[in-house]
Amino acid sequence: MKKFVVWFLVLLGVASGHSGEQPLSNIAIHRATLALDESLTIKAYPFILAPKGGDTEWVTLHLGNPNPSHDDWVGVFSPAKFNGSTCYLENDGKQQPPYICTAPIKYNFANFSNPDYAKTGNTSLKFQLINQRADFSFALFTGGLSNPKLVGVSNYISFANPKAPLYPRLALGKSWNEMTLTWTSGYNLLEAVPFIEWGRKGDPQHRSPAGTLTFDRNTMCGSPARTVGWRDPGFIHTSFMKDLWPSTLYTYKMGHMLSNGSYVWSKMYSFRSSPYPGQDSLQRVIIFGDMGKAERDGSNEYSNYQPGSLNTTDQLINDLKNIDIVFHIGDITYANGYISQWDQFTAQVEPVASTVPYMIASGNHERDWPGTGSFYDVMDSGGECGVLAQTMFYVPADNRANFWYSTDYGMFHFCIADSEHDWREGSEQYRFIEHCLASVDRQKHPWLIFAAHRVLGYSSDKWYGLEGSFEEPMGRESLQKLWQKYKVDIAFYGHVHNYERTCPIYQNQCVNSERSHYSGIVNGTIHVVVGGGGSHLSEFTPINTTWSLHRDYDWGFVKLTAFNHSSLLFEYKKSRDGKVYDSFTISRDYKDVLACVHDGCEPSTFAS
Repeated sequence: MKKFVVWFLVLLGVASGHSGEQPLSNIAIHRATLALDESLTIKAYPFILAPKGGDTEWVTLHLGNPNPSHDDWVGVFSPAKFNGSTCYLENDGKQQPPYICTAPIKYNFANFSNPDYAKTGNTSLKFQLINQRADFSFALFTGGLSNPKLVGVSNYISFANPKAPLYPRLALGKSWNEMTLTWTSGYNLLEAVPFIEWGRKGDPQHRSPAGTLTFDRNTMCGSPARTVGWRDPGFIHTSFMKDLWPSTLYTYKMGHMLSNGSYVWSKMYSFRSSPYPGQDSLQRVIIFGDMGKAERDGSNEYSNYQPGSLNTTDQLINDLKNIDIVFHIGDITYANGYISQWDQFTAQVEPVASTVPYMIASGNHERDWPGTGSFYDVMDSGGECGVLAQTMFYVPADNRANFWYSTDYGMFHFCIADSEHDWREGSEQYRFIEHCLASVDRQKHPWLIFAAHRVLGYSSDKWYGLEGSFEEPMGRESLQKLWQKYKVDIAFYGHVHNYERTCPIYQNQCVNSERSHYSGIVNGTIHVVVGGGGSHLSEFTPINTTWSLHRDYDWGFVKLTAFNHSSLLFEYKKSRDGKVYDSFTISRDYKDVLACVHDGCEPSTFAS
């Protein structure tokens, strides 16, 4: 009975500390009633945002309320018109439409900047807005989040060019000398033709066409993505830069050719192309999971949801010149069906994702929804069922709906699993994982990395400890023989919101007594939980797990530095200060990779 209860908790997402709520889900917007107060003043400015270009602007909102209350709050709506004339009723077409049927894109309490607001009724709030392809309005509600009454609406404001191409996201293509670029705009194919202009810095530039995708409300699998969380995603464009020279600086910009022959351009960006496979050079990789997004203006109460997100993002931005590629292994935005949050996430990571490849994996908050083929029959995606993740970001997968893929970067070979689909022996994904591990050329790619969102290896998470196996149920039973056979160096996981590193381990036993420097034959795989990218933290079990070498109940990320084919540095850094709090090195020769280890020996014969 105990195992059943814990497995049920895991299915609910509770068993890994995932008890937080998307802040917008706390607003009972469908219950909003109309109680406009003509004596109230609410004014937003500037009226035109970013008139000289740009994708973000700070807006000031002045409030004068003759009947203030401590639970008054302001919602930011986009599009600016938000009445119930176009409400989508998911279950009962005969029911009375609510007055408001779309959630705000963000909100804050009226007393946020003035504790005396409830006495004076006067305050000014500052909101940071990003370009989301539509105009904005600000609505004042009384009655708190659970029983909102609309008492006032501001003037409308808008970006100078709301349809502009924005938020570029680089990703590795399907070959080492290909880079993909995905961005978002408000231009459909009837209005403008999307493309990119790119080339080596200082050389003549090339133009490459872009494909365009979008989706509608009916593509969503359930509420809130299909109801109050729905927002038009705009148009998502992807282009391919091919035949790149290795380790070379390129510049690029996104363009749209309008039907009248004129052009709309983004600003100029740059990136450095991938090294040649096996190239002996300095190569630096960032890995983390579960970062989500947060608001620099203090809105949406993210202090209880994803309090470490901005710190992680800012540490990456500050150290960007020393980063070559990023892997965000699941639970990307925690939008949970509130579509507007994906734009806000891509804006948050734009300084990083526009400069280095930003590779993602699928997590429960991107994919899981009952009856849609996800391995876990739960509602963690808020009805997105993987559509947002596979459309907003490119990965070099054969089928992006499945989201498992392999990719190379210099001396690294990565096998990225999709823990939201079946990985057990006999499954399609199991065959992919074995092929990904078996096909690597360890002379070119000595550093073999496995990654998945859920902990398919080892974790001292509190809830995993109650079950007693210290893993996602059925996690490593099928996979550990593959990790051992193909000598995976490090396996990374998110889902559990903390940091933990194991010894080199096989079948629950440490196979190497070293802690900080591994030389020669390592004998097993080191498992690392790095789910402290930003979301609320997960507690550790009080049980002493002998294979656990380092634990940290804090936000952070991992940096791998390959100096050459024989030397790798692992560093765990806290997001609060960017300093190293755990590290180890691996030093070895090619013959050590080929050496026989327990359950990982190649067949041999004494015949001459």
